[in-house]
Amino acid sequence: MVWSDFITPIVVAAIGIMILSGIKVNSQWDTAVIFRLGKYSRMHGAGLYYVIPLIENRIVVDGRVRTTTFTAEQSLTRDNVPVFVDAVLFWRVKVPSDAIIVVQDYQGSILKASMTTLRDTIGRTDLATMLSDRQQLDNMLQQTIESKAQPWGIDVQSVEIKDVKIPKELEDAMSRQAQAERERLARISLGDSEIQIAHKFQEASKVYVSNPEAMRLRAMNMLYEAVKEKGTFIIVPSEIVSQMGFSGVLGTVGFAQAQKQAKTEEEKK
Repeated sequence: MVWSDFITPIVVAAIGIMILSGIKVNSQWDTAVIFRLGKYSRMHGAGLYYVIPLIENRIVVDGRVRTTTFTAEQSLTRDNVPVFVDAVLFWRVKVPSDAIIVVQDYQGSILKASMTTLRDTIGRTDLATMLSDRQQLDNMLQQTIESKAQPWGIDVQSVEIKDVKIPKELEDAMSRQAQAERERLARISLGDSEIQIAHKFQEASKVYVSNPEAMRLRAMNMLYEAVKEKGTFIIVPSEIVSQMGFSGVLGTVGFAQAQKQAKTEEEKK
């Protein structure tokens, strides 16, 4: 038996394995970018396909939406306030061939572009706007990052600001300012109420001056409201009682109150 009898099967087996190694399968979310002798050839999506061994090679790109967290530490706002901003970027590779060919590291590039854009946007925004209108800041970040990432074949879905932290001293000062503002508004509201009440009393006085009977009825109602509670005593000067013209009514109310108290004491015994 000669050496050719052993070499031939080995060579055939090696060639067969090499041919079979070119069979590839992509998942539903993967896209393969195929290069032939170093040049871009084509793209393949999900399913079965073939790559020529030793001539073609592939790079698989995940097409699902990804989340990237990025921060801006001690960045100054337009009104010179140091802030710490934490944000999240939602993005996906839309054109895999551009993501592989145009930029060397598309994942690292999108992260660095997001960080620099966030710092630049903070520097052009006031602290009050940043705290009160985050949606506007999110839209500004999305538009700027998308303009940078679009040539790389990357689609920016959205950008969301998670947290904006400010120095503790400034936070305490803003809290005191907000408390003082609420107190000021409360006092203004109380003053407006007093003005409205004074106007109503002025209108009521005109009615009582023109109609003495209405004044007597009002006085009787006030006395009734005062003595209807248990254990309540009202001392009214006799001159005021005579002027109001209801001294008899007051005596009746006092007598009824005394009877009610006596009945209560008998029930307790």
